[in-house]
Amino acid sequence: MSDKKILNKNSIAFLEKYLNNASPTGYESEGQKIWMEYLKPYVDTFITDTYGTAVGVINPEAPYKVVIEGHSDEISWYVNYITENGLLYVIRNGGSDHQIAPSKVVNIHTKKGLVKGVFGWPAIHTRKGEKEESPKLDNIFVDIGAKNKEEVEKMGVHVGCVITYPDEFFVLNDDKFVCRAIDNRAGGFMIAEVARLLKENNIKLPFGLYITNSVQEEIGLRGAEMITQRIKPNVAIVTDVCHDTTTPMIDQKTQGHTEIGKGPVITYAPAVQNKLRELIIETAESNNIPFQRLASSRFTGTDTDAFAYSNGGVASALISLPLRYMHTTVEMVHKEDVENVIKLIYNTVLNIKNNETFSYFD
Repeated sequence: MSDKKILNKNSIAFLEKYLNNASPTGYESEGQKIWMEYLKPYVDTFITDTYGTAVGVINPEAPYKVVIEGHSDEISWYVNYITENGLLYVIRNGGSDHQIAPSKVVNIHTKKGLVKGVFGWPAIHTRKGEKEESPKLDNIFVDIGAKNKEEVEKMGVHVGCVITYPDEFFVLNDDKFVCRAIDNRAGGFMIAEVARLLKENNIKLPFGLYITNSVQEEIGLRGAEMITQRIKPNVAIVTDVCHDTTTPMIDQKTQGHTEIGKGPVITYAPAVQNKLRELIIETAESNNIPFQRLASSRFTGTDTDAFAYSNGGVASALISLPLRYMHTTVEMVHKEDVENVIKLIYNTVLNIKNNETFSYFD
């Protein structure tokens, strides 16, 4: 298993379809349907909740429950204000970056369908001051080609419409995956691949496995907060992205040293249960899976925190996929890292013992 290539043509086709579909925070359901359709042959049943989190379950009757989790939502914008001459001002839905907005094409989601627009920006010829104004939340705007507010509304656009970028998946230099929303559709993809491998290798688990694709992580781990109360797991292994810190303008003294192509990143943090983390490290070492280490302070900033501090405490750990250019439309990961995260989660699941408490006092 550790020496085999993990991804196949069907896997990559699913990843591309899943990434290209827009799933902004609060509006994840269409992406969840794609994910569930792919996962269906590999699980026994599904759980869904009111806000759209989806869970594929293997051995749903088992009392001991292990979660492997990613989040399904992507950052986006909301229409916040429409001017009388038909321009749209926006607010964030998640941690959208105002600095990358100017000149980007956008999709505005309406009941009538998608409406195209662009983030406008004044031409360089018109910017004469010694100190040019930078893009900020209060000066970026979307132009949909409407002559006035009335025409905007006739097109189906109103305050509250969500706005996404249309940028789609491609492969760079044979082994880099590039797209918007790799944070964290890659997580949902990787846990789905774990389920596929368990099925294809005829693995019979002694516990229940809950392949969990949570919603609303980007605005505060909300989907994970809800679903962990529903599942009440004994163990949670979360996968998300972390920063490649080798590109310009990143201070490694504060951000640490992690990079694409060097393997999964294992986090040390108060929310990470030490014995579970050590099991993951031992699994990596015994299967010759390269890995990196990362330290977090008060919180990991991922769904790990929501699972760890739920239900009186759940043994939780974080395995991250290193990524360049987070929260841009050109997020980039290394294919080998994707495969190695899948391998690490898969083999760790095989190494968890039924009814393991991970107690420090045994």
